[in-house]
Amino acid sequence: MEELKNLLIKYLNQDLEQLVLSDPRKGREERKVRIRPVLLKGQLKFQAEIFRGVQAFHENLSREEAAERILGWMEDTFCQLQLSGAEGDVTALVSKKGRVTVKEKRKQGSARQKAGGVKKASLEHNRKKTYLLEEGKPVPFLVELGVMTGEGHVVHARYDKFRQINRFLEFIEDILPELPNDRELTILDFGCGKSYLTFAVYYYLRECRGLDVRIIGLDLKKDVIRKCSALSRKYGYEKLTFLEGDIAGYEGCDQVDMVVTLHACDTATDYALYKAVKWNAKVILSVPCCQHELNGQIENETLAPVLKYGLLKERMSALITDGLRAQLLEQQGYDTQILEFIDMEHTPKNILIRAVKRGPAKESDAYERCARALHADLTLARLFGAGTSPADAYRKRRKGGESR
Repeated sequence: MEELKNLLIKYLNQDLEQLVLSDPRKGREERKVRIRPVLLKGQLKFQAEIFRGVQAFHENLSREEAAERILGWMEDTFCQLQLSGAEGDVTALVSKKGRVTVKEKRKQGSARQKAGGVKKASLEHNRKKTYLLEEGKPVPFLVELGVMTGEGHVVHARYDKFRQINRFLEFIEDILPELPNDRELTILDFGCGKSYLTFAVYYYLRECRGLDVRIIGLDLKKDVIRKCSALSRKYGYEKLTFLEGDIAGYEGCDQVDMVVTLHACDTATDYALYKAVKWNAKVILSVPCCQHELNGQIENETLAPVLKYGLLKERMSALITDGLRAQLLEQQGYDTQILEFIDMEHTPKNILIRAVKRGPAKESDAYERCARALHADLTLARLFGAGTSPADAYRKRRKGGESR
């Protein structure tokens, strides 16, 4: 580990772009750690984002603390380290027998100078992230949608939207190794709305990463579909299609690799999750919204002193709904995380369910025990239990007059 220690001392500075620890040893709860430099009250710190189980935790460390933690993680938790900085790139691998292999690839002088200058400027302005869609580089659809100026500067009033877009792209970036790389990928975005994120994903995957992807955006609003389709044609995005419709009734694909559902209202999220599972989608990214169903059902004698307060009952119902949805996806063979999408100060609808298919469905009574305790009867559980097609269930629901 001595060689790795020396390289960490060299690269842990303001020019560090990103450091990722991955490939956990068997039995470890930690799944991945991502480290980046940040300025906190004028001091350089290294923020560690630790993915443990289905949650993400954050720690702000000094340079010495960060180096010590990284070495500790590589000794007993992770088998792989990847680091990028202004000086170069470093890869470290730990074999099953504990042998450590470290490789450093130095960058050329011009690349070093450019990377260091960009990072320094970013930190000096307290920009805590190196965005996947860079500031200062105009992105056509972001200019069209009013997020950027023609020179690539982010419009001040739209900076939150710019951060949201880049945050979502980070989630996409994280799961790319899980997707096939030898064929066209199909991504379905249900409830795409104005499609800021839909366009961003297409642009990033095709234009920036050079991947062969086809993205289909679905929404019930005709004017939205018309506008997005026109914009897609304008920029020559041949594999970005927008259609009017609901995911429950959509049958235009036999195979979907990733399903994205953002702010699908109430039980519409359940139909989207169910359809994704039936497609055997490798990845599901869902930001739920307006979780009303459980609020009208939840009962528990022990929690009665808390549930009598309407505001608390509403918030607890929303959180429990998403927790139960995550558990149901786990039972379908998905490794599921609940992550913070954007800061709570910008919107309370900030939870993202990220599920990656890793194995067959597995039997568990965890959901049933919790549901019985709370008198919960969620749509997603009924869909899985009945085995009905989402289209039939959706038509029945609409016929009965239930709102979307």
